[in-house]
Amino acid sequence: MKLVNPLKTRYPIVVRLTTLIGIGLVIFNFLLFPRFGNSLEFEDVDQVIIENIDIPQTQQIDNTPPPARPSIPVPSDDEDIADDLTLDELDFDDFSNLDAPPPPPSGPKVVFIPYDDPPVAMSPIRPTYPEIAQEAGIEGVVVVQAFIDEKGRVKETLILKGVPNTGLDEAAMVAIRKTRFRPAKQRERAVGVWISIPVNFRLK
Repeated sequence: MKLVNPLKTRYPIVVRLTTLIGIGLVIFNFLLFPRFGNSLEFEDVDQVIIENIDIPQTQQIDNTPPPARPSIPVPSDDEDIADDLTLDELDFDDFSNLDAPPPPPSGPKVVFIPYDDPPVAMSPIRPTYPEIAQEAGIEGVVVVQAFIDEKGRVKETLILKGVPNTGLDEAAMVAIRKTRFRPAKQRERAVGVWISIPVNFRLK
C-alpha cells in the first residue's frame, strides 16, 4: 500500500489561501496606515520681479591718427633738383605771385523790364567804319546792349559781344546813340527798356 503525502495534496489550497491572506493584509495595511495620501502642500514662493534696465550704448572714440599722405615723386628735367623731391617738400608760397586771370568785367546791372512791343529804330543804323579796321580788313558783328527810355532816346550802352582793339565797338556804340527809336510799349504805355542791337561790319 502506497502512502500519500498530505502536504502534496494540500499544497494548492495552501498557496491560494496564503495568497488571499497576503492580498488582504496589504489592503488592510493601506486602509489602516494611509502614509501615501495626497498630503503634499505647496509653499507660497515669493514672485521674483525682474527689472529691465536700459544700458546706454557706449560710444567708441577713435583716437587713431589718420594715415600719412603718401609722397608723390615729381619728375623734372632740372638736374639741380634732387631725385627724391616730393610734393610735400615743395613751397607753394611762390605760386601766389603768378599772374592770375583778370576778373570778369563788372558792367552796369541790366534790369529786365517786360514790354509788349519792342523799340523800333526810326532810321537805319549806319556806323562809321574805322580806317584802321578797313586797312586791316577786319570784319565782324558787334552786339550792343542799349537802354532806350520812354521818349526813344538811347541813355546807356554796353558791349555784349565785340571785336576789341579794332575801333568797331566804339563805332557801333556811337551809331546807336545817334539813332532815335520808337519807344517800347507796355499796355499802350511807353516804357524804357534794355534791348540787344547787333551791328554788322562788312567790307564791300
